[in-house]
Amino acid sequence: MRETRRAPGSERTPIEHFPALDAIENIRHAFIERIPGINVSHDKAEALKRLDAVHREARQQIGIGDWPLLTAQQVHGDKIAIVDRHVASDKEFAGCDGLITSQSRVALGIHVADCCAIYVVDPKTPVIGLVHSGKKGTERAIVSKAIQEMREYFGSDPSELIVQLSPCIRPPHYEIDFAARIIGQCRAAGVKKIHDPGVCTACDIDRYYSYRAEKGKTGRMLALLGLV
Repeated sequence: MRETRRAPGSERTPIEHFPALDAIENIRHAFIERIPGINVSHDKAEALKRLDAVHREARQQIGIGDWPLLTAQQVHGDKIAIVDRHVASDKEFAGCDGLITSQSRVALGIHVADCCAIYVVDPKTPVIGLVHSGKKGTERAIVSKAIQEMREYFGSDPSELIVQLSPCIRPPHYEIDFAARIIGQCRAAGVKKIHDPGVCTACDIDRYYSYRAEKGKTGRMLALLGLV
């Protein structure tokens, strides 16, 4: 399901929802697509600055506007930040590419523009994870490490996890099908419920930002996930 609405500074705020995650009652999630009308042909820091107001409006739209936003620095590594206590304000976790928490009413956020944002949900424990996995993160099997830490730290059963991949770049626009590798890593870790939209970001730059297609001067989609 894809929802849109008017937002300040843009024609509309395109928010994508995934049916597999919509079916889980105790979470909120979204994937914020390209924002029309905002010039993001800049470096990442400037692009995110220009998108910030609309991204905040989108958080309000899905009912998590007053939750702290926890993000990873995203250094293309495999370090996972474990958030085991409530955080009162927005925070970026240095040196990390993934976040795991059992805390309610905090929003995990990952920015992507061709890389994959991976939503990992244990609806029973409950605990959630959000992971940034591109070429390097996939080579380092970051999603496998996130699943392992969810099991070891929170007691999650991998067979009960629900994993959702975001749209990401795919062949022939990229030489590696890292979405397929991510799925393989999840299966090897014991995950049975894996959902992939099969959508290539570089194939539709009217809807998505693509670092490869736009030669590095582009914005970022924002993946959001939180426990109610």
